[in-house]
Amino acid sequence: MPDLDPNRPARDTFDAPVGLAIRRWCAPVLGLPPLPSPDEYLTRRAELGAEEVHQRFLRSAGLEALLVETGHLAADLLEPAAMGSLAATPVHQVVRLETVAEVVARQGVDAAAYPETFARALEEAAAGAVGLKTVVAYRGGFGLDPTRPSTSEVVDAAGRWLSKHGAPRLEDPVLLRHGIWTGAELARDRGLPLQIHAGYGDPDLTLHLVNPSLLTDLVRALGQLRVDVVFLHCYPYHREAAYLAAVFPHVYFDVGLALHYTGPSAIRILTEAMELAPFTKQLYSSDGFALAVFRRSLAAILEDWVGREECSAADADRIAELLGRANAHRIYPIGDG
Repeated sequence: MPDLDPNRPARDTFDAPVGLAIRRWCAPVLGLPPLPSPDEYLTRRAELGAEEVHQRFLRSAGLEALLVETGHLAADLLEPAAMGSLAATPVHQVVRLETVAEVVARQGVDAAAYPETFARALEEAAAGAVGLKTVVAYRGGFGLDPTRPSTSEVVDAAGRWLSKHGAPRLEDPVLLRHGIWTGAELARDRGLPLQIHAGYGDPDLTLHLVNPSLLTDLVRALGQLRVDVVFLHCYPYHREAAYLAAVFPHVYFDVGLALHYTGPSAIRILTEAMELAPFTKQLYSSDGFALAVFRRSLAAILEDWVGREECSAADADRIAELLGRANAHRIYPIGDG
């Protein structure tokens, strides 16, 4: 559902690769010719209104289902049911670990009761969910100790965190590790994957600290628990994510967030992501953006491979099916594929 980044001036967004992609691929969905001026595009959006614009984008994407992570700006975004209504498709929830912890803190809990209270709250929040997610990338990066902290360490850390006034943002490394390990056990028991944001994101992460290869030891440990790991977005570390997916049977990845921001370069980035990892380990994602960019980029790559006789048309169809839907059906409990 392409939209302007609210943290950037409109002109700054249009004077970037994402602006070209919006004007080229989104404008026709709104009844405009390709590549209108920014003013023409914004005027047309205002004329149609937000609900009509969002419905057009979502329904023209031809989605089979939506997987929506509900922990980011939850009060400002549509509920999953409303998203499903706009898209005319089923919606499945992914639960953010850190958001659950912050809700527990705001509701009031003693430090000694925190480990059990968090575990219980996570079980309740994830009832019916198809996945869990950590944004530890935004809370200090991937240089954390990969081992599970002891109960006493968690209680001590909870005491320090809960003593802070206001609505505390969870940044304590012990509690972040505790959240990941508690989530991993729940994921194992319920057959859910654990999503991990990696690479490109908002300004409150430090890019060199969110290279997925820094989590290799944790990835190994999660593999011993038989928990599937899905690295999200990954750019500019999509090659590192592809390596991890190639060498660990339980690792998957996507490059969704990168494609819409890179616009005309999306084909090259998707090509790099696909150059090593098995096609059974790669996933389409949009982060709420740019299905058209993914679909057209993948089509261009596969058409080139077929044209160079690197794969057959049947191979290309199978690859598209795997990336577009079959891999997601295999690792997320979203019904028959």
